Amino acid sequence: QVQLVESGGGLVQTGGSLRLACAASGTIVRLNAMGWYRQAPGKQRELVASVTGDGTTNYADSVKGRFTISRDNAKKSMYLQMNSLKPEDTAVYYCKARVRSKWLSPEENDYWGQGTQVTVSS
Repeated sequence: QVQLVESGGGLVQTGGSLRLACAASGTIVRLNAMGWYRQAPGKQRELVASVTGDGTTNYADSVKGRFTISRDNAKKSMYLQMNSLKPEDTAVYYCKARVRSKWLSPEENDYWGQGTQVTVSS
């Protein structure tokens, strides 16, 4: 099995910064696309940013220019640098990874972390 563990959430004032990290462990042959999602109270989970295995990134319009996603394949980790935070960024942030776990099969599965709370005070 594969486990994803997020860290780095917390409480920050408007305009502040946080850096989230997501570490993958377990049976991993190849760590493919990864992404950060968030879910605010009463709202649906939404994609914040994603990064493919070769480093191609994609961002939600609401975070472009403020957030930066990155990954370190050697460490099986992904990061989200969040700058100029706004109260509307308040949410639980989840990491997701598409993982190939078997050498003899191309099958891939999606895994989610347990989430980390980000709260931005006004």
